[in-house]
Amino acid sequence: MDLAPALQLPVGDLDRLKRHIVALAENRPAVYRMIDPTGRVRYVGKAKRLRTRLLSYFRARFPDDKAARVLHSTAEIDWDYQPSEFAALLAELRQIQRHRPVDNVRMNRRRRAAFIKVSGGAAPKLYVGSSPGADDTRHYGPFASVERLRDAVRALQDLLGLRHCALDMPIVYSEQGDLFAIPRRAGCIRYELRTCTGPCGGFVSEPEYRRRVDIAVGFLEAQHIAPLDRVVTEMTAAADKRHFERAAWWRRRFEALEWLLAAGAQAHAALEATSFVYIDPGAYGDDRAYVVRRAAVRAAAPAPRTPIEQEAFCALVAEHVGDATDRGPIPAAAIDETLLVLGWFRRHPAAMARTVPLREWLDHPPTC
Repeated sequence: MDLAPALQLPVGDLDRLKRHIVALAENRPAVYRMIDPTGRVRYVGKAKRLRTRLLSYFRARFPDDKAARVLHSTAEIDWDYQPSEFAALLAELRQIQRHRPVDNVRMNRRRRAAFIKVSGGAAPKLYVGSSPGADDTRHYGPFASVERLRDAVRALQDLLGLRHCALDMPIVYSEQGDLFAIPRRAGCIRYELRTCTGPCGGFVSEPEYRRRVDIAVGFLEAQHIAPLDRVVTEMTAAADKRHFERAAWWRRRFEALEWLLAAGAQAHAALEATSFVYIDPGAYGDDRAYVVRRAAVRAAAPAPRTPIEQEAFCALVAEHVGDATDRGPIPAAAIDETLLVLGWFRRHPAAMARTVPLREWLDHPPTC
């Protein structure tokens, strides 16, 4: 009896799909969609040269190659031409977010960048993650050194007594405990070690816990350095008492928080530096002008070529100039796009020569 698994048969006519590509696809930037027999988008991809990219699927070996496996699940292929590679990248991201294709791993890939997250809920939690959280989660970053970031966030948690238990941990504040006569017991040993105020066991009031969260957020947004001041005070006091091991313990926390403050300032500076009008040359002269604010594309239009078009585009820019001192969190929905835009200008430094700061564009619009 043959126990070898049968190879998956293609759900579509591969010869017909190939003829369709040969006849219609051009070697231009584009976003393409692989569609199954039910009409569901299974895969979204981008190509700098569409025809070449799509024909490469037919040379892939099944079942070893991912491209061949995607092709075997495809009944139809369609596409949208884009002005440039940057436009294709942006359109690919947005279509992946809209369709959530089952065969896509691009937006599920392991990210190298990480963010500090501040959750919503009854007792906000400060933690590190690389993927977007819930809509009520605040995100700060991005940061490159994940392990060092975790150490610094743990130091901030411990210093302020913030929880780092599971997000779904039941919360019972002290005022609730008195009302419902709930026995007071912490969910972990951190309360006994005095590194958590114990919002799970009714050991802290809600106003007090939220005050501590606000201190952490203020530190992340560089509004104050109160946590760092306390570390310096404790470290100095331990040294004065010749408790050198304790002083060294506080010094390690000082170094962690000092790094976090500097890394946060660097992340903020990177976001603010990625605020401009970007003129992206099109492959066929169809240049696009993008309004980029804090590494997110806020608006786009054909590059203005006449005084009337320039006036209209200036009005568009004026809507997105914003507050240059904004140090607030990155919206959860903008995380993927922020990483895409930062990555684009990191990989293509020459593209920065085609940018103009937002305020400068309004004050001195380029001549059409």
